[in-house]
Amino acid sequence: MHPSGASTAQIEDLVVGSRILAQQKIVDGFGHISARHDGDPTKYLMSHLLAPGLVTPADIVTLDLDSNALTHPEKRQMGERFIHGEIYKARPDVRSVVHCHAVPLIPFGITGTPLRPVYHQSYFIGDDCPIFEIREAAGMTDMLIRDGARGAALARSLGGASMILMRGHGATMVGASIQEAVYRAIYATTNAVIQLEAARLGTVTFLAPEEAQLYGLIASGVMHRPWDMWRSELTETGLG
Repeated sequence: MHPSGASTAQIEDLVVGSRILAQQKIVDGFGHISARHDGDPTKYLMSHLLAPGLVTPADIVTLDLDSNALTHPEKRQMGERFIHGEIYKARPDVRSVVHCHAVPLIPFGITGTPLRPVYHQSYFIGDDCPIFEIREAAGMTDMLIRDGARGAALARSLGGASMILMRGHGATMVGASIQEAVYRAIYATTNAVIQLEAARLGTVTFLAPEEAQLYGLIASGVMHRPWDMWRSELTETGLG
């Protein structure tokens, strides 16, 4: 049993998810993933301050929903852990959160051009992807979500959506599982690449809401396929 009391399977998925995000270039030295504790919904799990591609089970910290570290007191904690804690407070349905600075997503948070789904894998984006404007919540800042008040403002802007762009910063995705949050982070970034490229060629045809909804009905049943592939690629490169 992991010191957190969480299941071995959850800890393993959290570590694998962190490394997949690094392998797929969604995160680099910055960014993070968390999971709501599978034995206690008033807690969540994430790494201490560490590059995502280096995370091991021994690095996973238990935090309460106010983002106070309950384990690893000797370690420096993630400064933006409040993104995670405040979303878990506001969204009981959320079981995992990813925060990233994926470059293809940044233009859609700073130009007024909306990120919209262009293919079925990105069905979850919707036609009204929210954008968090930190100036409205906290004035002039270093752009980071360093406290509960900023985290709560982000959670309010997220509302019931699957992801939110953060102006001049990056994006945050949520999911009902670690696999789903990782899937959304990767395919939202891929969608941004396709949308940017398609816009150079002409008028873009986006998914209709009905098309997105219909694919959403089957997505959870096939999500294991890319997860298994990404996981096998970690093993092949020695990162698993």
